[in-house]
This record gives sequence, structure tokens and C-alpha cells, in this order.
Amino acid sequence: QDREKIIRKWFVDNDLIDGVILLPDNLFYNTTAAGIIILFNKAKSAKRKGKIVLINAGREFKKGRPKNYIPDENIRKIANAFIKGENVERFVRVITNEEAAENDYNLSPSRYVDISEKIVYRPIPEILKELNELEVQAKEIDVDLEKIFQQMGFIGEKE
Repeated sequence: QDREKIIRKWFVDNDLIDGVILLPDNLFYNTTAAGIIILFNKAKSAKRKGKIVLINAGREFKKGRPKNYIPDENIRKIANAFIKGENVERFVRVITNEEAAENDYNLSPSRYVDISEKIVYRPIPEILKELNELEVQAKEIDVDLEKIFQQMGFIGEKE
């Protein structure tokens, strides 16, 4: 049996988890792994009942030596996002307890909040058109350069 899952299930089913914050990597001296803060609340407001605020704060850090750190303004950003408790793309996701159950009681913010850069794919016909336009420009530049080199005497006149 997965004892951690059983524990998470109990907390979710009893509506005691108010939020989970995934911290950046390399903050603590005993590990480079990301830390997690779990916020419990026995007396959730009506607005927060049956919900869990998940914050992926993995990008809210500055490089430090030997460890990274979270600047004060980023700490305020994380705290304000938790207090507000609303979805923010690539930062905050509010899930219901039912959604947590559907996801096998996995409460990791990284499962629900993707902070990676989105890749934008362009249609191939658009790329081919742009390549053709660039080839035309390259030919025009080659002609201009050849004239300049001829004027400078580096190459002879074409016959």
C-alpha cells in the first residue's frame, strides 16, 4: 500500500488542505531538490471549501552562491497569490477535492501548473514562403555586393 497516498487522501477527504506551494530547486543546504509547503486549515472560508490552491513557484528565485534564494518581492507574489486563491496561468491552479481524488490524490503543483516555455509551431507553408522571400533578398544582396567589390577593384567586370 502507498501510505503517503492514504495520508493525502485522508487530508483531502476531510478538506484540511488549503494549499500546496512547490518551491524552487536548490534552496536548502541538505538537498538540491525542490521543497514543498503544505498549508493546512481546519476553518476554511466558504469560498475555499472543497478547494486546494496549488502554486508552482519553481521560477520565483534568484541564483545565489552556494544556494538559490527567493527575493522578498517574489515571496510577496507567492503569498498574495495564495491569499487571492485564483488561477494564474503558469503559476497558480485551484483544484477541487474531487479533482485531486480523480488524480489519485496527487497534490504536486507541477502536475497541474506547467511553467515550461510554450513552443510555438509555425505552419510549413508559411516557413517555405518566408524562405523563398529570404532567398530573393539574398540574391539581391549578392548582386549589390558584387557591384561594390567591382567598384573597389577586388573583382573584374563580368563579360
